[in-house]
Amino acid sequence: MQFNSNKEKGNTGLGIAIAYYTSNGYTVSIPLNDTQDYDLIVDKDNVLKKIQVKSTSCKTKYNIYQVSLKSCGGTKGITYKTVIDTNIDEIFILTNNLDIYIIPINKIQNRGTINLCAKYQKYKVS
Repeated sequence: MQFNSNKEKGNTGLGIAIAYYTSNGYTVSIPLNDTQDYDLIVDKDNVLKKIQVKSTSCKTKYNIYQVSLKSCGGTKGITYKTVIDTNIDEIFILTNNLDIYIIPINKIQNRGTINLCAKYQKYKVS
């Protein structure tokens, strides 16, 4: 899959996350705005989880997918937050070859990026 823009990449990730959680028996709630740290709330067996959705097509020189954990904005692209400083439970990651990873936030220590190397393979769900 090729992402033609960051907006398309984000929309694709969000759509596939909704489909994944729904098809696995979760009730999915979508926030009304984008001022919160999470993209979705999922509910299964009365357990609520706040999910941040990330998508990537970026690979390292070793052919390992890399995921940015920062949110940047403004005309200078200044980082205004990083995922590990937010109030979420899990990160749902979609790669452009449709691999899905669901990583608990407490398993991530990096602030800028993570590489989906062997350390994270146990969180790969498809």
